[in-house]
Amino acid sequence: MSSLERNIRPYSKAIVKLLKGSIERTSNVWDDIVHYQTEIQDYISQIGLELIVKKEEGFAFVKQFEDSEGNTLGLVVRRQIGFETSIVLVVLRQSLEEFDSNPTQFQVFEKFITNSEIKEEVELFLPEKFNRVKFLKELDSYINNIVKLGYLSEVSKKESETKYQIKRIIKEKVTLDILQEFKLKLQENVESI
Repeated sequence: MSSLERNIRPYSKAIVKLLKGSIERTSNVWDDIVHYQTEIQDYISQIGLELIVKKEEGFAFVKQFEDSEGNTLGLVVRRQIGFETSIVLVVLRQSLEEFDSNPTQFQVFEKFITNSEIKEEVELFLPEKFNRVKFLKELDSYINNIVKLGYLSEVSKKESETKYQIKRIIKEKVTLDILQEFKLKLQENVESI
């Protein structure tokens, strides 16, 4: 018996996938995460991580433990995102919030959005004094950044129209408090121009 075979656990693949990013209910390791939640938490807590499972939302991820001063072991890299990408993230988060609070949509779980719909919503969101021309010209690159971060996934592409699914993990990373705070900062930023 090899060292790998001796040390492998039924939930080992789930841990490996969790260390790479968030897991959705459609993943082949979802059932392992739900079934072995306690064992996975015991294992990853030894390296300063916490397992977060949102069964009703259909995703799971790991989060670093923080001390009283907000410090971590540094296992998970925090990515700095630009202001423009943040604007698109906030628009997507708000779009998902509106979708979830719409009672006529109760049968549909996933929120889909096209790049032209993102553009329309961003245009409504941007204050008048903001440099819209430059922002909209580079919008595709901001959307691609969000895809790389795992908050959007491309579903289909036809000619110049791309359809995306907004990933529910965005609700954990961009909370309603962060959403409100960002809107206020954006308004203050524009008023100071």
